[in-house]
Amino acid sequence: MADLPTHTIVFEILTRLPAKDVGRSKSVCKQWYALLSTQDFVRIHCSHSVVSSNQRVLLIDDLTCSVRPIISNNNDYGPSSKVTFPFHHQNNDVSILSHLNGLLCVCLNHTYELLLWNPTTTAFKHLSTPDSHGFYINNLDAIGLYVDADDDYKVLHIKRRSGVLGVYVYSREVDSWRNIPFITRQEYLSPHFNWSAGTFCGGTLYFTVCECWIGGTNVVICFDVNSEQFKEISFPPVPSNGMVQGVLVNVKNVLHMFASTGMFEMTIDLWTLQGDYWIKVLSCPPIPPISLSLWCDITHYVTNGNWFVMTKLGKLFTIEMDMKPFECFYPVSWFRGFKGAVFVQTIVSPSI
Repeated sequence: MADLPTHTIVFEILTRLPAKDVGRSKSVCKQWYALLSTQDFVRIHCSHSVVSSNQRVLLIDDLTCSVRPIISNNNDYGPSSKVTFPFHHQNNDVSILSHLNGLLCVCLNHTYELLLWNPTTTAFKHLSTPDSHGFYINNLDAIGLYVDADDDYKVLHIKRRSGVLGVYVYSREVDSWRNIPFITRQEYLSPHFNWSAGTFCGGTLYFTVCECWIGGTNVVICFDVNSEQFKEISFPPVPSNGMVQGVLVNVKNVLHMFASTGMFEMTIDLWTLQGDYWIKVLSCPPIPPISLSLWCDITHYVTNGNWFVMTKLGKLFTIEMDMKPFECFYPVSWFRGFKGAVFVQTIVSPSI
């Protein structure tokens, strides 16, 4: 290795190391520290890190915060490692709102402040400002984390306040918020509509907007992250005679939706977006009825050819099906009664 050029060692070998080993490698010499801190190195390392074997589950309850590896061959978690929050909090009152490439956008529930946090490197950045930007209110606001064509990580914050909607973008590059226009239907400002967190896929952030009663309106709002233009597309053509829930997931840079419909019994179909239209991929085989009390916040993921449907209370339904594994767990908000998220371990920094 001593005969290899430094550039080859850094960009062909070190970019494939686990994130924590990159941190240790920075202490080898000043030259390595400088090279391993460049945005080019971080970007290449991140592209190598976004693989299923590098995924971790972050779990938060009232007393502890831990990170666990995912053991895909038996669909379980590995041994946990305790995580200490590097920022001030009260009784683990931290909500995970969005995540991308190892960065988490979180909210401190006692102050409503937004932060960017990398749990692997422990680096974090407060996004709140004295002019009231960067404060999140649950059930009224929506958050989406994305990266634009210039490799600038940004946060889209949709705020509903007393019938007024404001849309703001935070840029990591310039470390500031700015307002952008958003033309939408007036009724979406109502608290009767529930906005999901944004799902980033193919240069667009997608939000489901669902009316909170049977037979209500359900749409998908799309935000092109480079042109900063919004548009509305329809939901998949699912029955409207029961409650409807759409869970958006990015599978290999193709947008999918698990559309759940029903009341006391539920059907779940998987759809994929092609252009502005939804194509059904598969329908859920018969499964035991899911009671209404367990209906909320159902999460989904696929691995090793099995489709898992899990309620936030931990009840798990396993469906065997003949399809190729997605090689990726779906990031969701709840796991077995804990607050959490699936993320990949990277060295992406919350600040420049």
